[in-house]
Amino acid sequence: MEIKRTYQQLKNVYHLIKAVAANFYYLFPSKKICIIAVTGTNGKTSTVWMVNKILEEAGCKTAVSSTINFKIGSKEWVNKTKFTTRSSWEIQKFINKAVQQKCRYLVMEVSSHSLDQNRVWGTSFNAAVLTNITREHLDYHRTMREYEKAKAKLFQMTAKNFGSGVINMNNKINEPQRFLSRDMNKYFFYGREKGANFWPEANNGELVIANNVSIGKSSTKFKVDDQAFHLSLPGEINLENALASICVAKLLQLPLEKASRALSKMKLIPGRMEKVENKKGVGIIIDYALTPDSMERLGKTYVADDGKNLIWVFGSCGERDRGKRPIMGEIASKYADKIILTNEDPYNENPSRIVDEIKEGIKGKAEGEGFWVVMDRQEAIKKALSIAKKGDIVLITGKGAEENMMIKGKKIPWSDKKTVQEALQNL
Repeated sequence: MEIKRTYQQLKNVYHLIKAVAANFYYLFPSKKICIIAVTGTNGKTSTVWMVNKILEEAGCKTAVSSTINFKIGSKEWVNKTKFTTRSSWEIQKFINKAVQQKCRYLVMEVSSHSLDQNRVWGTSFNAAVLTNITREHLDYHRTMREYEKAKAKLFQMTAKNFGSGVINMNNKINEPQRFLSRDMNKYFFYGREKGANFWPEANNGELVIANNVSIGKSSTKFKVDDQAFHLSLPGEINLENALASICVAKLLQLPLEKASRALSKMKLIPGRMEKVENKKGVGIIIDYALTPDSMERLGKTYVADDGKNLIWVFGSCGERDRGKRPIMGEIASKYADKIILTNEDPYNENPSRIVDEIKEGIKGKAEGEGFWVVMDRQEAIKKALSIAKKGDIVLITGKGAEENMMIKGKKIPWSDKKTVQEALQNL
């Protein structure tokens, strides 16, 4: 363990040197553009998309760097790297391009790994958004405190730039003071209600509360400051993501009417609660959920009505936090009527061991009756669709909009959505 930690520290020094070189080479481009950074375990991509949509509605030229895509002005392309935040050199190169194209804002996802590894060193952040912190990446960070410490670096960097902070009030943080600074220009705390987790230490904070909330399986409605919002996106998680984006609109002094209009125009976010249309009358949902918290939220959103079934297809990433696997199995068995365990980015780990560890958490279901193991992901999806009846819901999670799968060091072309569409044609 100590050898691994020493290697990690040396690697971080390498990334720092690379980041310093990149910033000097591109002449610290982040100082010439307003950067809104979003971090958190879940909801980063959706929040980035929502913030960008609001900025575009306000007539601003934007750039985006997210897990699923990149965008500079009108040019947009897929993120095929499988990295939320790329190398320090690529980051500064991208920021420089956005500046050259005269983008006013850059909205970007910032991962805990990139913060810990100094990959974003030298970047001037104007706003830091924290969606949530739940169990994930403990294979790397080891403890939740270390994970939180890495996330907090974003707020410390933003405070040095006298920027603003946006924080979900439902966050249960071990050391919230890490995220709070007198140097921060302003804080925005958001949530459905004030709740017990509100952080009173920030005396320069503004509350953004959702009222008159109505959440269905296909939409979400609520009000903020008497302004009505209507999303074509379901779930508590999207309510929180929308509130985070509204906080950004407030800190940039954009009218809430424009934020409302922008969010109402969002019909889908690729691989995030994405519905696949079909003639079977089945609700087919593709989502990136790969943490216990995201699976819990997804299960609550799509739990089947009486007489119908929720069929859940998922696995777990290899060479990652093994402790979460049985938890994922338990959560799925709580909400799903039928479970199909399958392969999902095993990397160099034995896929069968991954599935066996998920199986340990499954409760109240017998293998071959309530749940099945189908290691071939294509066959697993086919099986789910073949047993689904009209009115049932099929959840396919863990890959989202990704376009490849990592198996023994190789990137194999893969798309859950295309696989579903092909299977539907053959049924």
